[in-house]
Amino acid sequence: MDRDIRVAVYQELAADRLIDAADIVVEVVNGEVSLTGTVPSQDQHARAAVAARRVAGVTGVDNLLDVALVSGDYLEEAALAQRVSGALAAKGVPDGVHVTAREGDVFLAGTVRYSAHRAAAEEAAAGVGGVFSITNLIDVQDGA
Repeated sequence: MDRDIRVAVYQELAADRLIDAADIVVEVVNGEVSLTGTVPSQDQHARAAVAARRVAGVTGVDNLLDVALVSGDYLEEAALAQRVSGALAAKGVPDGVHVTAREGDVFLAGTVRYSAHRAAAEEAAAGVGGVFSITNLIDVQDGA
């Protein structure tokens, strides 16, 4: 059974065109999936776990993937911050969120009214190529 699940998880990862699964290793013990290796973005890190959970028979996913950019693949700090800011605007995140970046690490700060805006900001940042990690320091004021 575990062998079939392992094969199915590999197939699910390969089927998602937004995941570079070349460096992902899948292990399965009693339906528990462990993902190890590297992916090139935070978004792919999250997508890989979601893909594994879609497979029938999976009882849990331990996502141990590392986000590893190719050496020298960092965007200039200002360019990365600008890309993330554009992604936030496209997601409808209010102007009160400020973005800074350093070597692929993105920092989100500011205040929003709703927790959904805070979550949308992090989700939008994760989808930007070149983002290595996200620190979400956004405060929620008067919202749910």
